[in-house]
Amino acid sequence: MNQLWFRPLVWIDYRVAVILTVIVPLGLLIWSFTARIESMQRLLVIYWRVASLLMITVYLFIASIPYGFITSLFARVLIPLSLWFWVDVNDEIKDLPPTPLKWFFTSWRWAVTVYCSLGAIATLPFLPCAFSSSTFGQDFCQVWLQPPWGYKEFFHAGTNPSILGFFGMLGLAIYVLYFAYFLCIRLAQTGRSALEQ
Repeated sequence: MNQLWFRPLVWIDYRVAVILTVIVPLGLLIWSFTARIESMQRLLVIYWRVASLLMITVYLFIASIPYGFITSLFARVLIPLSLWFWVDVNDEIKDLPPTPLKWFFTSWRWAVTVYCSLGAIATLPFLPCAFSSSTFGQDFCQVWLQPPWGYKEFFHAGTNPSILGFFGMLGLAIYVLYFAYFLCIRLAQTGRSALEQ
C-alpha cells in the first residue's frame, strides 16, 4: 500500500477536510452567534446537518463498509448545494455590511465549494470500490480507510469497529429518512427558503 502514488494525497485530503469542514465552520458558527447574525447561523446549522454525512462516512470506513465511497461522494455534492441553495439566506448575507466575519464566511463558502467539487470529481474513479468486494479489498480502495482507522485509534481506542460501523449505519439510515422527508415534503412547502429549516 505504501507504493500507491496517491496515498499522501489521501492523507492531505482528510487533513484539509478536518480544517475546512469541521474547524473553520465551527469557529464561524460561534462567531456568528456572538455577532448575532441570524442568516449565517441558519446557513451554518443547515451546513452541519448536511455535513454530518462526512462523519457517517468516517464511521462506515472504520468498519470497512464499502458504502462509505457512496456517502463520501454524496457529501461532497450536497455540501456546496446546501451552502448556495437558499435564496433568502443568500440575499440576507449579501446585504450585510462589510465586516471581517462576512469576508471570512464568504471566503470559506467558496473554499468549501471548490474543495468539495474537486473532491467529488476525484472520488468518481473509486466508486467501483463500493460495489465489488474483490475491488474493495485491493490497496487502491483500502488506502482510503487508513485515516479513519487512525481516527478510530485516537478517539475510540479499544472499541470494536463493528460497533462503530453499526452507529455509522444507524446514522446513515436516519440521514436518508430525513433527506427523503426534506425532498418529498419540506422542499414542496418552503421551496428555496431557509426560514423553516
